[in-house]
Amino acid sequence: MEREAKKETFRKYLDSSGVLDALTKVLVSLYEENDKPSSAVEFIQQKLGGPSISEYEKLQAEKLDLQLRYDELFAAHQETCRQLEDLRSSKYTENCKETMNGGTERENL
Repeated sequence: MEREAKKETFRKYLDSSGVLDALTKVLVSLYEENDKPSSAVEFIQQKLGGPSISEYEKLQAEKLDLQLRYDELFAAHQETCRQLEDLRSSKYTENCKETMNGGTERENL
């Protein structure tokens, strides 16, 4: 009984959110097509506003390329930050040595 209640709740949700109307319209337009498309799935995706399968695959490949590029740039950024910290650390060490050897801190600024 609980399962039937869940189904009914879900059906009402689909109806109130407009999903049933949208799917019905797309399926009716597919039915009324004189020249049936080779891919019904692509037809439905196109009518609902989503990318075609080939566009989706192209976007996935582009996303992968961008992720790889991001990873490369992030690694380079981390390395640059490490080098900067090393330089700051060595500069600080030099300033400390000069101060201890008779120079004033003001001269080092």
